[in-house]
Amino acid sequence: MNSSVQLKPGPTDPADVAGNARRKAQRRKTNVLIGRIALFLLIVGGWQLLTSWGVIDPFFFGSPSGIVTRLADWAQKGTAYGSIWLQIWVTLEESLLGFAVGVAGGVFFGVLLGEIPYLADVVGPYIKVVNALPRIVLGSVFVMWLGLGMPSKVVLAAVLVFFVVFFNAFQGVRSVDRNLIANVRILGASRFQVIWHVVFPSAMTWIIASLHVALGFSIIGAIVGEFLGAQQGLGLVIATAQNTFDANGVFGAMLVIGIIALSAEVLMGMLEKKLLSWQPPSASDGNRPGI
Repeated sequence: MNSSVQLKPGPTDPADVAGNARRKAQRRKTNVLIGRIALFLLIVGGWQLLTSWGVIDPFFFGSPSGIVTRLADWAQKGTAYGSIWLQIWVTLEESLLGFAVGVAGGVFFGVLLGEIPYLADVVGPYIKVVNALPRIVLGSVFVMWLGLGMPSKVVLAAVLVFFVVFFNAFQGVRSVDRNLIANVRILGASRFQVIWHVVFPSAMTWIIASLHVALGFSIIGAIVGEFLGAQQGLGLVIATAQNTFDANGVFGAMLVIGIIALSAEVLMGMLEKKLLSWQPPSASDGNRPGI
């Protein structure tokens, strides 16, 4: 028994193909947005209902309405340490400074050790030992050395950022095509020119990928440093709320930190597109088949 399948021909006009691709991408964005809103409403709405019904104790777990009230109170009257905007700015300043120092150091030493194997073999064990130390221990040491001011928070944030960027930069340098380097050297390029024009651009993808994680680590470093001992900052606000059993205050400060991290991630994504604009376009995640 023979059977034939009638296949409907797809669009062949490039304009139709591009239009279908745009519509598909727009539908995916809309579906993702709807999913995010639905998940947010499910979590927040369920949390509020459970506290209203007495299933969970709002004294220990807080409530969305209580968090909004606490944030409004901070915005109008400030915190125990001054304006909430001042606390946000202090934490943001510490995070950005630590991020800048950590990225610069991680890229420099990652490229340096990646290009000099002997130096990598000598210094490598010490870097691994320092990286294995608990960050809270390092934070306590920095507070003893540098005091309760901004420097101790900046250094802790920089240390957290450094190792993330360093290992990615190091691996990126080691993964550069050695035939390409050999060809450039044949053309008479100096070692600095090879690093600047070949090695560094080739490792840029690895470095940029690490910046997303490093940005979050810089905020974590600043918060942990403030939690250990500070005069201002969101970490100090969280520590004070914890000591007074103010669950809404703890979650309110966490919400502010989350908004800061999400905003920074959006800016980092824009920077990534600009820095990697020279690379050929790849298939977007939306076009990949799922599991």
